[in-house]
Amino acid sequence: MLILLAFIIVFHITSAALLFISTIDNAWWVGDNFSTDVWRMCTTNTSTCMAITDEFNEYQSIQAVQAAMILSTIFCCVAFLVFILQLFRLKQGERFVLTSVIQLLSCLCVMIAASIYTDRHEELHQSHGYRMEVSKGQYGYSFVLAWIAFAFTLISGVMYLVLRKRK
Repeated sequence: MLILLAFIIVFHITSAALLFISTIDNAWWVGDNFSTDVWRMCTTNTSTCMAITDEFNEYQSIQAVQAAMILSTIFCCVAFLVFILQLFRLKQGERFVLTSVIQLLSCLCVMIAASIYTDRHEELHQSHGYRMEVSKGQYGYSFVLAWIAFAFTLISGVMYLVLRKRK
């Protein structure tokens, strides 16, 4: 049981780390001489960054992705704290339902963020607010990590739902 508990804790911390990296790091959309995320666009040649503001055409979509990723990260961290509290408070045989619900909310939020970015990426990168041509790029590793974090939080949420506290 101790090994299973350690695995669940490591899995949950890995999910949170993936969410933090994908939310913060500047690699959702990358090209030869630029990288952009939901916060800013940076050129690799001159190492200058420009914040994404309301002058961009699809700023509302970017704000939705920002909010969903932040909520997902917060829900994942709260779920971990609730799991630790429930670990010592629940009676034997009870399920970690509250932890599961919060983790599945995190899963839902990261899915919404990545789905919005996937659907709107053409419009997002056609904006005239960029100082350079960013439409000819590809998805970066932060975007991929967001989808991996979706899978991890989904698996983690289901694990908490099935998990019972045993001796």
